Amino acid sequence: MFRIHFICIMALLALILPAINVCAQADTALEALSLPRLEQRLATIDSDLEQLAHYSLRSGIGAIGYRSQRHTTAQQPEWVEIELDRDYLIDEIVLVPTIWRDTNKGFQADGFPAAFRIFAGTTGDRTGTVVAEYRSTDDILPRIAPLVIPIQEVSASWVRVEATRLSIRAFDGRYAFQLAELLVFSGPENVGLRRPVKASSTTLDRAGAWDPRFLVDGFLPYLIDSAQGSQSIAYVSHVGEKPTLILDLGQPYRLSRIHLHAVDQGDTVPQAYAGDLGIPHHLIVEGSNRADFSDAVPLLDYRRESINDTGPIMMWRIPEHTCRYVRLLEAESDHNPDIRPGQFRIGFAEIELFSQGQNVALNRPVTSIGNLKRSLRSLDALTDGNNLYGKILPLRAWINELARRHDLETERPIIAAELNRRYAAQKTNLNRMIWVAALLAAGIGFTFLIDRITRLRQIARIKERFAADLHDELGANLHTIGLLCDLAIEKIDSRENVIRLIERSRVFTERSAAAARYCTDMLEAEGFNEDLAEGMKRSTTRLLADLEHNLSFEGAQYLHRLRPRQRIDLFFFYKECLTNILRHSGATCVRARMVADPRVICLTVADNGHGIHDPASNNGIPASLKRRARLLGAQLSMDHPVDGGTCITLKLKTPRRFRFMRKLKARRPKITRSTQGTFDLQP
Repeated sequence: MFRIHFICIMALLALILPAINVCAQADTALEALSLPRLEQRLATIDSDLEQLAHYSLRSGIGAIGYRSQRHTTAQQPEWVEIELDRDYLIDEIVLVPTIWRDTNKGFQADGFPAAFRIFAGTTGDRTGTVVAEYRSTDDILPRIAPLVIPIQEVSASWVRVEATRLSIRAFDGRYAFQLAELLVFSGPENVGLRRPVKASSTTLDRAGAWDPRFLVDGFLPYLIDSAQGSQSIAYVSHVGEKPTLILDLGQPYRLSRIHLHAVDQGDTVPQAYAGDLGIPHHLIVEGSNRADFSDAVPLLDYRRESINDTGPIMMWRIPEHTCRYVRLLEAESDHNPDIRPGQFRIGFAEIELFSQGQNVALNRPVTSIGNLKRSLRSLDALTDGNNLYGKILPLRAWINELARRHDLETERPIIAAELNRRYAAQKTNLNRMIWVAALLAAGIGFTFLIDRITRLRQIARIKERFAADLHDELGANLHTIGLLCDLAIEKIDSRENVIRLIERSRVFTERSAAAARYCTDMLEAEGFNEDLAEGMKRSTTRLLADLEHNLSFEGAQYLHRLRPRQRIDLFFFYKECLTNILRHSGATCVRARMVADPRVICLTVADNGHGIHDPASNNGIPASLKRRARLLGAQLSMDHPVDGGTCITLKLKTPRRFRFMRKLKARRPKITRSTQGTFDLQP
C-alpha cells in the first residue's frame, strides 16, 4: 500500500515540477514583482497617464529647429553650444527631438543622436566637465517626447551637447544631428532661452528653417494639452480693430519673463491661418507703476520678420523691471502685403508675466482701450490660466509630464506583456493542475480500490483460517458430544454414568462456544485486546499436542499496546511458524518465548527439526513469514543452531505514541498526601 501512495505522490510531483520550472525560466527584470504588484503597477500607470499632459503636436508652419550637415556614417562628431549671459546653477537639461511622421510607426524622432555627451563650464573653463552621457545601449529611441536629463546642480555659463553617434534622418537616409529645441533650466527658468548658439556645422535652406538660433527660440513642436482645467476660448478683436491691452497686476512685481500664447493653434485641420492669427507684426510691451503710464519703461519690442518668428507659445526673457501695470499695443509698421488694409486683428489665448518663476498675471483684470465693438470673446480669457485644451502648465512641469508620459507609455506594454505571459502561464498551470487533480483523484480511487481488494483478500484468508479452526475444533467437539450422547443412551439405567457423561458433554459444549467466540472476536479485530497470550497458548496446545512444547511470556502486560491489527498479524505470524514446523521440520520439541518491554517486543520460536528450506526464498525464510513481518513492520531473522533445528526471531518496536506517553508519565510529578493533610509534589 505504501508503494501505491508513493507512486501517486511521485506522479503528482512529476507534473507539478515542470510547471514550476516554466515559471523559474521566466526570470526577467520583472521577476521581483508578484502578479498582484504587476497588476497594481499597471493600474498605477493607467491612473498616472490619465493625469499627465498629452502629446498634441502643433500644425501650420514655422521654425523647426537645428540640423547639422549630413553624413554617410554614424560616427561623425557634431555639437551645439549655448552661451549663457552669466553663470547659473543649472539642474536640468532638456533635448526636444525633431519629429516626423512615419507611415508605419507613426510620429518618430528624426536625427536625434543615438549617443551623446553634455558638457558644462564657466567663462574661465572652456573645456568644461561632462554632466551627462548617453550611450547607444541606453535605448533612448524611439521617442517623440522630450528627453529630460536631471543633473547635479552645477555652475555654468555655457552648455555644449556633443553627438558621438548620429542617427538617420528620414527623407534621404543620411546621418545628421537634429534637435527642435534645447532647454537649460536653473530652477523654473529656461536660462538658455534666445541665447547665442554655436554649432559645428549647419544646414540652411531658403526659408532658413534650420538656423541654429531656432534651437533656443522657445518654440516647441507640442501644444499644451493638459489633462486638467477647463476649455477657454481665446480673445480676438474684431477685424480692423487694434486695441491696446492693459493688465493691472494689483501690486508692483519685478518682471523677468513674458509668455504670449497664440490663438487657437489647433482647433481646425487644416488651420484657416498660418498660426499667426492676432499676432501683430510689431508688438510693444511696456511696464509702469502708474495707471496713465507716464513712467512707462519698454519691456519688449517684438518684430515679426517671418512666420518662423511665431509659434504656439512665444517666450522672452526680459531685463528685470518692477511694474504694476503692463500695456501691449501694436506699433505702426510698414505695410505688409500679406494683410489687406482693415484686416488687422489682435488676440492671444493667454498672457503670462513672470516674477521669480511665478505667473503674476494669473486671474488679473485686463482692459482694452480704443474705439471697439462689443466682442463675444471675453478679455478675462487672457489671464484665466487656460487654453483651448485646459489648464496651462508651467513650462518645466509641462516638459516633465511629457517625458513622464513617454516613460510610462514605454513601460506599459512591457508590464502588459509580462502580465499576459503570466496569465497564460497561470492558465497552463491551471490546466495542468486540473489534470493533476484528475489523475490524483483517479490514483486515490485506485489506491482505495486496491486497499479494498487487499482487505477483502485478508478477510477471506482470515475466514479461511478460522473456518479450518472451526472445522477442526468444533467438528471434533461436536463429534465427541455425539459419542457422549450415544454412551448416555446406552447407560440410561445407570444414573451416575449418565450424569458423568452429561457433565463431560457440558465441558465440550463450553469449549465449542469459547472457540466460536474466539473466531468472532478475531474477525472483528476487536475483543482480542487482552487474549493474545491466551490465543497463542491455546493454538500451541492444539497444534503441538503430540510434540514436546513450551511457550513462555515476559512482560505480557505490554502486549495490549499493540494495535488490533498488529495483534492479529502477530498471532498469525506465530501460528504460521507452528504450522511450518509441523509441516516441514519433523521436530519433536518446540520452544517459544515472547519478551516485551516498553520499546521492543521480541518473539523467538525454535525447534529441533531438520530446518526449513523454502525454494522460493533466497535466504531460506518462508515467504509467508516475510510477508507477515513486513505487514508488522518488524525485523525478521532466522538462525540454524549448531545442535540442529531452526530459530526464528521477530523484533517489533512498540508504537511511538505509547513510548511518548511513557516518557510523559515518567516526567509527571507525583502528588502525595502528608500526615498533616497537605499535598507534596515529588519529581
